[in-house]
Amino acid sequence: MRKQQTLSKSSFFSGIGLHSGNPVSLAIHPAPSNTGIVFVKHIGDHIHSLPASIDFLGNTDHCTTLESGDFQIQTVEHILAALVGMEVDNVYVELEGNEIPAADGSAATFVEIIQQAGIVEQTPPRTYLKVVEPITVGDDQRSISVIPSPLPKITYFIDFPNHPLIQQQEFVHACTPVEFQKHIASARTFAFRKEVEFLWSRGLGLGGSLLNTVVFSDSDLVNEGGLRFTDECVRHKVLDLIGDLALLSIPVVGHFEARCSGHWLHAELVKAIRNQPEKWILFNAGTQTKTDITSATQMNSPVTFLPDLQPAFQTL
Repeated sequence: MRKQQTLSKSSFFSGIGLHSGNPVSLAIHPAPSNTGIVFVKHIGDHIHSLPASIDFLGNTDHCTTLESGDFQIQTVEHILAALVGMEVDNVYVELEGNEIPAADGSAATFVEIIQQAGIVEQTPPRTYLKVVEPITVGDDQRSISVIPSPLPKITYFIDFPNHPLIQQQEFVHACTPVEFQKHIASARTFAFRKEVEFLWSRGLGLGGSLLNTVVFSDSDLVNEGGLRFTDECVRHKVLDLIGDLALLSIPVVGHFEARCSGHWLHAELVKAIRNQPEKWILFNAGTQTKTDITSATQMNSPVTFLPDLQPAFQTL
């Protein structure tokens, strides 16, 4: 069983927020063992922290949002997917703005900057949550489950019967960094042209374009470059699920089976896993206990031990 991992140095990226349409920047910094993924931001004279945790889940309307007090971050799922997919356990993600940059609508750019920074091993072992009994949320139309499995795996099914280029798609993903980078990371966000104006009316999708979104008309594809995969839509749903599962704050050994699901239902499964400790065990736990997973963690105080983050964006 492998040890925890972080980055060897900081990396930076700037772009446009997919939903806000505003310029945003981020820096991914190495973090000590047992830190997890923690977002940090300057608010006034302080650096505030917001862990990637279900405790801080905000809106899940077309993206996953984290929030605590004045600190809100939209569209965290793609960078979380990149970190989890590449098995990076401990980082600080510093932000300028209230949203993660859209990049090309996938996780590929974040994988690239993670690789450029370099992944390094840390001393403590990585703890896993191993599912021993099935856990399910949803109904007959939309559902997601996790069942016992010797290795982490995802099976995702979507159904868009009225669109000839999508229809029914299913993808099975073996959760390893190689498979993530090869089959999942570059799958882009998709939307339907008839929904775009509705999203705009709700203050969403303001930074969306054909550069960061796969757009479908009623019967065709709007993007001139075509699809990256014939089943790119379901692969992106797998990407979203990987990012949303990061809010459990511990890697899971189990087989996730999703049917026509989405951000809200992904989050409901995370809550169900945490609320049913009798259905899982901790593997390679060390001093960590189930209570550490099931207890809500409120971290609203400013981070005062990161003075090196203060000048981070002066180099951009």
